[in-house]
Amino acid sequence: MTRLKLFSSSLWATTLLFFVSSVMAQAAPVPPSSTWVAGWMAAPDGVGPALKPVTIRQVVRTSVGGTSVRLRFSNLLGTEPLILSSVHVALHAGGGAIVDGCDRLALFNGVGSVTIAPGSSVASDPVPLPVKALAQLAVSLYLPMGASLPTLHGNGAQTAYLIEAKDVAGLASISGAQIDDSRYFLTDVEVAAPSGTQTLVVVGDSVTDGVESTQDGNARWPDFLANRLQGTPAAGTVAVVNAGIAGNRVLNDFGAPYVGPSTLNRFQRDVLNKPGLRWIILMQGINDISASELLTAPKDQVSAQQIIDGMKLLIARAHAQGVKIWAGTLLPREGATRPLPHSANMEAKRQAVNLWIRTGEAFDGIIDFDLALRDPAHPARQLKTLNSGDFTHPNDAGYMAMANAVDLVRLLKE
Repeated sequence: MTRLKLFSSSLWATTLLFFVSSVMAQAAPVPPSSTWVAGWMAAPDGVGPALKPVTIRQVVRTSVGGTSVRLRFSNLLGTEPLILSSVHVALHAGGGAIVDGCDRLALFNGVGSVTIAPGSSVASDPVPLPVKALAQLAVSLYLPMGASLPTLHGNGAQTAYLIEAKDVAGLASISGAQIDDSRYFLTDVEVAAPSGTQTLVVVGDSVTDGVESTQDGNARWPDFLANRLQGTPAAGTVAVVNAGIAGNRVLNDFGAPYVGPSTLNRFQRDVLNKPGLRWIILMQGINDISASELLTAPKDQVSAQQIIDGMKLLIARAHAQGVKIWAGTLLPREGATRPLPHSANMEAKRQAVNLWIRTGEAFDGIIDFDLALRDPAHPARQLKTLNSGDFTHPNDAGYMAMANAVDLVRLLKE
């Protein structure tokens, strides 16, 4: 297979088997003992190059189990109607293959295709597919007309399979695919989980998005947090979804190399609207700090206090909806050179924001990621064994250390 890299953040500077006949999903009622929760998500953050008619198979991991799933697709950044047909979901068998005997065709108001208006999203009817917690699903779709501006989540850290000109969405395995690592159109997998299951949304930037984690490894820190929760009997009914966007900021939209609408502007859609929401963990602000030295527009010249004030707005909006919101301290970055070298001024702002997070008593709880990852002998720098080598993003061990820093006992009391 050939790798086709269709998206990078610089563009902003720039279902399991094909039966002899596919099993059509009916909009089965959800058992009264179930509740819909967010099982997986990827926040839309950009567009890719135009697509010809193509089948796309993508792999996701649900953080909780249940009896049925719903799929949500977005045309948020498209300027023309988007037609999806032959949308399938199945258990993933590895590579581009699905598990024999469980392919399901997703319907939309009882129909096997759907047109999504520009700027809009749609959810499928419930698909009766039992899934276990931490199960990997393959979601396949065919675009009969292609897409001029495909809505993406740029940093998928997960292989997607693309086959042009053919509808092979229902096949048990696909070959000859081009591969990419972005998320196409698919933004949410909701799960009809056991009653009492609730959702935790983690929102942040590239560290939460899992930049530098192992490809196809589910090694982002929210993934490791989901692993911990599923390993804790009292916590097995907590769904964890990742609303991180690489390059994202609390206060301002876009502005190369900063990606996506700001958290203030996307908070309702990407966080507060998620079904079953009970907790939020916010881990963000470092890109606001670096942008204040890299970008020249006055609005980008933000102080530590402005970042704190933005966090206060997010706290107020979460509390107004009855949701608990925790915060993680910002990681050390000394030695980082991208998007520009870490400076003394940037470090002073990071320390000021972290001091407020620790002592301001504004959040419902805190997670001291800074303490968990810093080098005791050089506190402004990440411990070498926990860093990927770029002085900004942890490696898999670092991401696991972040997840291990979350006080689950206290969190579950909230």
